[in-house]
Amino acid sequence: MQQKQIDHFLHQTQIAGHISGRDVPKRVASALLMVGVCYIAGFGLQGVIAGLFIFVAEVLAYPLNKRASQFEKRLNLRTAIAVFGVNWAAMFPFLSFAVILAQSDMLPFVLAAYLWVFGIYVHVSNTFGLLPAYNWSQMTVAFGTIFFMLWGLSQNPAFEARPLYWLLTAVLTTVYVVNTFDTMNLQKDTHQALERARQEANARLDDLERLSRSDSLTGLMNRRAFDEVVQSMMHQHANKQGVTVFLIDLDGFKPINDSYGHEAGDAVLRAIASRLEAVAHRGDRVARVGGDEFAVLSANVTSVKEARKLAQEIIATLSETIPFEQKKLDVGISVGIARQGPDASTPPALLSGADQAMYLAKQDPDTHLKIYDKSAFPVRPTLEDRRILIEAMESGQIIPHYQPKVRIDTGQIVGFEALSRWEHPTRGTLSPSHFLPMINELALQGTFMAHTAKLVLKDIAKLVDDGLDPGQVSINMSEVTLATLLGRKELFAIIDRYPELRPYLTFEITEDIFIARSSDIIRRSIQLFRNAGVRISLDDFGTGYASLQHLKELEFDELKLDTGFVRDLGIDPAAKVLIEGLVTITKGLKVDLIAEGVETAQQRDMLRDMGCKYVQGFYYGAAMPFHETHLRLSSGGHAQRNLIKNQSVA
Repeated sequence: MQQKQIDHFLHQTQIAGHISGRDVPKRVASALLMVGVCYIAGFGLQGVIAGLFIFVAEVLAYPLNKRASQFEKRLNLRTAIAVFGVNWAAMFPFLSFAVILAQSDMLPFVLAAYLWVFGIYVHVSNTFGLLPAYNWSQMTVAFGTIFFMLWGLSQNPAFEARPLYWLLTAVLTTVYVVNTFDTMNLQKDTHQALERARQEANARLDDLERLSRSDSLTGLMNRRAFDEVVQSMMHQHANKQGVTVFLIDLDGFKPINDSYGHEAGDAVLRAIASRLEAVAHRGDRVARVGGDEFAVLSANVTSVKEARKLAQEIIATLSETIPFEQKKLDVGISVGIARQGPDASTPPALLSGADQAMYLAKQDPDTHLKIYDKSAFPVRPTLEDRRILIEAMESGQIIPHYQPKVRIDTGQIVGFEALSRWEHPTRGTLSPSHFLPMINELALQGTFMAHTAKLVLKDIAKLVDDGLDPGQVSINMSEVTLATLLGRKELFAIIDRYPELRPYLTFEITEDIFIARSSDIIRRSIQLFRNAGVRISLDDFGTGYASLQHLKELEFDELKLDTGFVRDLGIDPAAKVLIEGLVTITKGLKVDLIAEGVETAQQRDMLRDMGCKYVQGFYYGAAMPFHETHLRLSSGGHAQRNLIKNQSVA
């Protein structure tokens, strides 16, 4: 026998042994039943002898079947042949009951004999149908028995009939035998078809699972799979050196997409993925965890020095120029590193640490690499901080104060800028620097913007009802409010409650909208608010990313000169030249120019001499609570000079 056939036979034998060992009680009970039937039919001695043979066969078969059913142990060929032989031989005493009863002159016992054989057919075909060696060997003996019984019955005078009739019975029995064999073959084919269908279904499920855990563009793990691997490897290496996460962000990826199209962006991402897999150590896991963010999980890094070295290799490899068609594309690389340890002992803490480190790495122009150190990193706000901030807004602790905007030649107040303050119950009045970073990190910008707008409009309505002119009251707008349909809709719902107050309202936006990923949506939002009668002010001009081209593209009503230019007046000659140029530009564009950060009489005088009409700063007053603002306007609306210096406007 060939080895493949031998292995197949051994496998069948182990299954047959398990089944035979399981069915011992059923076989013994049915044998006792047939001994009793033989006794009633007048064949008691023959029945007892057949029963004794069955008992001996079961005693011999039991240890062999038990050994065969031990799937964890390999079965040898000699034992398999013994199992086959004893199970095959056991068929004869079972079939002998039918032969014994078929000798009876009474029809009920003859019918019982045939029913017993047919019962054996059903048992064998159902039990061993998928085990050909056992199925065919036992069925062949059973079919031979029924023909032997039929011949004996034809010789019995009690059932005398013409030979033709017995021939017809034999033919029908043969048809039954052939049909039984054919049915067993069809069952085998059906089982094989079902097995193929099961395998195909499992393969499709495996494909779906693979797709759900991998990135379709790069073939790397996705965020879901990476998180699972992080958890598994952290547990596996908890008592060793732990694991290290490298979170990698591509700097300058969006301009490639915008300039050369998504095909170029996809080529960059595929190249980065391929290079990461090449630079990673054996056993490291690489994933794409975001649009332009990748991650490497390593259990091979044993020290901070090794982590830094691998990160430097990653930066050097990924920073190489990427060819695309006839172009050469370049991206910057920032890497945040977090190592498993007391400060990062859980997957969320480890990934959060890498994320914080990566964020700081993007701000480091020298190395673009940071290693997470909880003691050196700022404390991240928690869900409890979020709850406290929301309660502070709902309870009226965070309220707008108003800093006056002044006409420089008359000292008349022409408007205010709303600047939020937190009237903390235990810490006193807090400036925005104490809570705005938490609001941004906790994604409460939209909630804070809506809260501020409601209070400012309520205050404006109070001033107007009291016969006072607040001038132009400006609110600093968040990117989230302008960049999302929900934020824009919510803000429109607020200003729609006070349609008559729109001429008093100004929205201040900062220059960073020009690099925001949703800049087109933001510009559309700005245009919609401007069409609705709200003035638009470009804040902190000259410090960020705005250019003269942007002044041409964006429609606005007011430009606010950053405090840095005003601070350098009288110190840096370039400041004077730049301000004079901006004064000329704003006059040409027919928009107002407001100089922020005026703190001295010298700055005021120089701005006035250069033609700047409007100013704002501590020279004219800090941000005031609403009741002081109301009192200031009630007393004539003139700014009172404030000689307190060296303060910053928040």
